[in-house]
Amino acid sequence: MTPKERYQKLEQLLSRENPVLLNIIQSYKDLDKVGRRTGLLNKNQSYAEQISWWPLISVLGTFSAGKSSFINQYIGKTMQATGNQAVDDKFTVICHGNEDDVTTLPGLALDSDPRFPFYGMSQQIDKVELGEGSRIDSYLQLKTTKAEHLRGKILIDSPGFDADSQRDATLRLTNHIIDLSDLVLVFFDARHPEPGAMRDTLQHLVASTRKRHDSDKVLYILNQIDTAAKEDNLEEIIGSWQRALSSEGLIGGNFYAIYNEAAANAFSSQAISERFQRKRDNDLAKIIHRMDKVSVERSYRIARALENIANDIEQQQIPRIQQELQKWRSRVLLTDALVFSSLAALISFSLSTFGAFEQPISEWPIVAAMQTSSLLGSSVAVALFLSVFAVHHSVRYKLAQWQQKSLHKQGLVKIANGLAHSTRFWRGMFHTAPRGWNYGSRKLLNKISSASKSAIQKLNDQYTNPSGNDKVPSRSTEPTFEKNSDTLPADTPLSAK
Repeated sequence: MTPKERYQKLEQLLSRENPVLLNIIQSYKDLDKVGRRTGLLNKNQSYAEQISWWPLISVLGTFSAGKSSFINQYIGKTMQATGNQAVDDKFTVICHGNEDDVTTLPGLALDSDPRFPFYGMSQQIDKVELGEGSRIDSYLQLKTTKAEHLRGKILIDSPGFDADSQRDATLRLTNHIIDLSDLVLVFFDARHPEPGAMRDTLQHLVASTRKRHDSDKVLYILNQIDTAAKEDNLEEIIGSWQRALSSEGLIGGNFYAIYNEAAANAFSSQAISERFQRKRDNDLAKIIHRMDKVSVERSYRIARALENIANDIEQQQIPRIQQELQKWRSRVLLTDALVFSSLAALISFSLSTFGAFEQPISEWPIVAAMQTSSLLGSSVAVALFLSVFAVHHSVRYKLAQWQQKSLHKQGLVKIANGLAHSTRFWRGMFHTAPRGWNYGSRKLLNKISSASKSAIQKLNDQYTNPSGNDKVPSRSTEPTFEKNSDTLPADTPLSAK
């Protein structure tokens, strides 16, 4: 699917959901222009495919923490197997479908469709563990069903996070969905709230999310608190859990404690039952409210991502390409000097060895022949020039290739592509700016940043009324989905229909 076709699909979806987002499609197209000019994108890539345009909720946490049970309860049917042991070690993307029955599709459906999260993930996995990308179905799966709570959003259920050792590919997928998600639910098991049982989760999920600019989207949930009813020590269990979180630097945040009423242990008294139920109902209502409002957060995320990408290009990626170009230029000049000085020394040694220096230069056979034949002299000059040119460009090419491979190993694919774009054989070595980075590109990025701010202001107009006037701005553009529709959004892959 070409970028043009992807944008057409997005426009069809957003024209029904939120015209404010529809207006920034052109800004994403402008962003693509800058990316292609500078080599950060190839002609088949688009910045629009690097974010999820559907509202996205991720469910992470430890084994047996009740993630799957919570998802099943929220959707209203059994989507995921449940149990005290690891019952599913795949990331499962769950979305609305046309059939009441649950349909399970392979990971390839996600890896090959740019409209879903995890598009192209097999290539990313290959970079971490070579050959693992071909086993994408062992990492991902897609499930669909007709359920009201799934309309207009996507859920991702993750494998348990407290395995003895996590594969690098699994960690990469976890980081990827945290970046993409509008809401992240991190579950812990109240039966094992002590730090030792949560160490893997705490170190990776908590420590890695607390410094995020969007850390407010992460909700920390202590599940199965009914197990504390026997000793009636709810506050003690919650306090122990919160201290474990704060030990990783999480001072404040969204903390909740719930349990599954259908699977709850029997309470010893009505008073204890009511106390636990009040806590559960209050916290669960807050969690569900955030989940139901995720489309609003999605709108802000997409508008904000536009400016974030523009800033990243100007403040991070372009300066890094300039640094790599400087390194490459210095290496080429140094290598040229070494190669040609070595060649000159070799020629000098050869001439000295064969006694050529004992004769005047005019008597050297090649010089004498050139003096008597202007054609030969011209041919020799051209041959020497082409030889020097070939050696120099071979050095340029080899050093650029070596540097690009080094960047790829560091995961800096876009920087490597930008370096390749700026070191084409016909481009001079002494350009200080990367190819395509000029006044026009900078002007486009400024325009894109302004468009992002404008989109956020328009979103604010939909949901706020600071003046307190009775005439509230119309919310006709608030994200909605037809309640009687039995079809997926227009950009849902055919494999899910």
